[in-house]
Amino acid sequence: MPTRIRLQRHGKKGRPFYHIVVADGRAPRDGKFIEKIGTYNPISIPAEISLNFDRAVYWMQTGASPSETAKSLLRQEGVLHKIHLLKGAQKGAFTPEMAEVKFNEWLEAKKARFVSELKAIELNKKTQSKKQVEAEAKINEARIQKIAEKRAKEVQKQVEEAQEKMAEEAAGEETPQEHTEA
Repeated sequence: MPTRIRLQRHGKKGRPFYHIVVADGRAPRDGKFIEKIGTYNPISIPAEISLNFDRAVYWMQTGASPSETAKSLLRQEGVLHKIHLLKGAQKGAFTPEMAEVKFNEWLEAKKARFVSELKAIELNKKTQSKKQVEAEAKINEARIQKIAEKRAKEVQKQVEEAQEKMAEEAAGEETPQEHTEA
């Protein structure tokens, strides 16, 4: 019975949620399984992976082969690195205690990278939103300036029309007065 570590889909349409299970390779995707070793939620940012690390290592050591997606999740969580170190310890390259120390160092470095990437993403979002606000402010200033220019032209036009009217009225008043005096 070839065992596989694979994902079992749950959740609604468009909102997947997966169980990481150990199942017989011949069983259907969402069918019968041997053991549930974790969950995977790809919708959340960053994706949430909950994994029973010890059981995953056990099943990998007993010969369970992961699917492509499950393999990437196990790699991300460090299961494959732990298996690699344990095989090196079995071959005598180093002691199991050294393997544990190396794994813990790798895990700490991974966590530090993850935290720095999250901070970089957050900083990038803040700078993008700041740039967007500045761009919108420039656009609004340009709109306000165009409206002010348009209103200034309208006011200027009204002033000129009023001056023309006053000039016509003044001209109209002056001509009759000249005729009466003459």
